[in-house]
Amino acid sequence: MTTFVFKFDKALQAAAYILRRESSHAMNYMRLLKILYIADRESLRQTGRPITGDRIAAMERGPVLSELLDLIKGEHLRSPDWENFIKRSSYSVQLVDEPGLANMSRFEIETLEKVAEEHRMRDEWDMVQYTHDHCPEWKKNEPVGPVKVNWIPLEDLLDALGMSDDLPAITEDIKADHEFANLFGA
Repeated sequence: MTTFVFKFDKALQAAAYILRRESSHAMNYMRLLKILYIADRESLRQTGRPITGDRIAAMERGPVLSELLDLIKGEHLRSPDWENFIKRSSYSVQLVDEPGLANMSRFEIETLEKVAEEHRMRDEWDMVQYTHDHCPEWKKNEPVGPVKVNWIPLEDLLDALGMSDDLPAITEDIKADHEFANLFGA
């Protein structure tokens, strides 16, 4: 399966950006994950690249950025780094320190802002329904029966975005990103 390179620093800064918009600097983590997924999806649609590069899981409540979920749950190798900035309490996460925006482009910040503003009145359950209704890539890979998780292939996501013809070019970019990450440990 073709997957983007997960970019921890961008994922952390994107999550912090969304949390910073809240007066309490906190929100339900399912809502945060849905906003970040929609922003990744929109970035991919416009540029051929997501913001975080996270692998997408189809779960009962819709598409989920899997490494971000593991970070939030404290089950990721980089969770201690994450928790220096974002802490979880039950089903909420709160920004406790500022990671900055140094790894984010202006386009990525504008995409996060646009998506967050578009969905500002939706709670976590509204976000679940939104992704069920507007993400055919999830519907195609929806887990059924005892299956709890299916991975959403890049091909299905590009098909849902009307970008199937872009698969070869995006796959080449992904290959180059993996080579760069392996060479420079990025």
